[in-house]
Parts: sequence; structure tokens; C-alpha cells
Amino acid sequence: VQLQASGGGLVQAGGSLRLSCRPAVITFRVNDMGWYRQAPGKQRELVAKITRAGITTYADAVQGRFTISRDDAKNTAALQLNDLKTEDTAVYYCNLDLKPRLGPSYSAWGQGTLVTVSS
Repeated sequence: VQLQASGGGLVQAGGSLRLSCRPAVITFRVNDMGWYRQAPGKQRELVAKITRAGITTYADAVQGRFTISRDDAKNTAALQLNDLKTEDTAVYYCNLDLKPRLGPSYSAWGQGTLVTVSS
């Protein structure tokens, strides 16, 4: 496993959760960071993304409710989920573009963390 993700769980609608993700391998630098999700029977979709320059992109469905952030000192990505809705229920995956000290960067995925929102 190249990434370690945490923070999923069960929450009532309207509640909040915070997901975090960091490399489980030695990493010189992290470029883009992103969070994706996959609900049962649906394709994986982009939730939010943040570039190394701090430029963020959000899916329309989560705009204004979710916030992606990064801590480059710790090579950590975080996703704050507020005002959760039942339709946010999914497995959330982090995706980091990792740059080793030598060699090219590569895309790494976390193992997925389940977020369940009850009504």
C-alpha cells in the first residue's frame, strides 16, 4: 500500500467528517493531491483536487460543503466533509502524485475509506 488514508465512518446527515491521507513510502515531494469516491453501482468520480500551488477544483455536488487542503511539511492531504448528505455515501480514495528524490513522479492510490451517511 503506497498511501495511508483514515477518517471515514458513519455519520448522520448534516454531520461532518475529516479524511486524511499521506504516503506510506519515502517521498521527496507530493505534486497534485486528489480525492475520489465510488458509490455502490457507480463509477469512481473526482471529488476534489488541489495542486502544489494550492489551486483547488471541486465537483459540483460537493462545492461549498467539502474543503480540500494540504500540508506539504507532512506530505498530507485532507478532505473536510461538512453538511453531509445520504448521497455522499461512498468509498473515498485519495490519489497523490508522488515524486521520489530520483526518478519521475507517479500516481499512487489509497486503499479507500468508507463514508456512510444515514438519514
